[in-house]
Amino acid sequence: MSLEARSLDFGYPGHPVGRGLEASLAAGEVVALLGPNGSGKSTLMRTLLGLQARLAGEVTLDGRDIAGWEDASRARRLAYVPQAADSYFDFSLRELVEMGRTAHRGVFASPSPQDREIAQHSLERLGIAHLADRPVNAVSGGERQLALIARALATQAAFVVMDEPTANLDFGNQARVLDEIVRLREAGIGLIVSTHHPEHAFRIADRALLLRAGQVVAAGPTEATLTGDALSALYGRPLEVATVVLADGSRQKVCVPVAR
Repeated sequence: MSLEARSLDFGYPGHPVGRGLEASLAAGEVVALLGPNGSGKSTLMRTLLGLQARLAGEVTLDGRDIAGWEDASRARRLAYVPQAADSYFDFSLRELVEMGRTAHRGVFASPSPQDREIAQHSLERLGIAHLADRPVNAVSGGERQLALIARALATQAAFVVMDEPTANLDFGNQARVLDEIVRLREAGIGLIVSTHHPEHAFRIADRALLLRAGQVVAAGPTEATLTGDALSALYGRPLEVATVVLADGSRQKVCVPVAR
């Protein structure tokens, strides 16, 4: 099982964002996508999901062109966690998460007992079951972000694409999401996760892909790829990667800005 891009040109008609991109995601691995604002991360993700037409090249899911998948079949295999935004409809968080089951039951069918059980479990995993009946627009942006992640979990998809899943979250809930990503990886799920935090990539990712102006400037195993030199070049300012020793004796890499 895999999600792959080959010689991919992505962007908009008359305005390409990136050209010739090569990338892949296998079951049971996490690929972290890092890059400055405007580097094309979200556009690339939408293209990989089949939500935005590619300009050239290939995107395949399990060896089949992404455009050849029926919407419902693709949604059962490939889930998306967008950045949280205001909702124009006053769904409850429970109803939002149950929407993750739509690909399994059809758009107009009511949720089955199994659908409701899966949605409830997803809410509990993200620690927001107590908010289940709260309207989406009556919760914080961080709580809405957790609900979007719970919705993706409810799809039970084999691959999940997450666009800055820890944005708007406090420190504790960032840790909760990172722990959940690790659990999904251990369960055999493949994930692409965009982030502005190299520390998060060190924590969760098997591989890292660095994107600048639509081009891959580095890719490979996380620790070998996220070096001080590579991150300094990516973000255009001096950065260093250091190792800290935690109270239990384990080691964790961190990224630190260096004074000019």
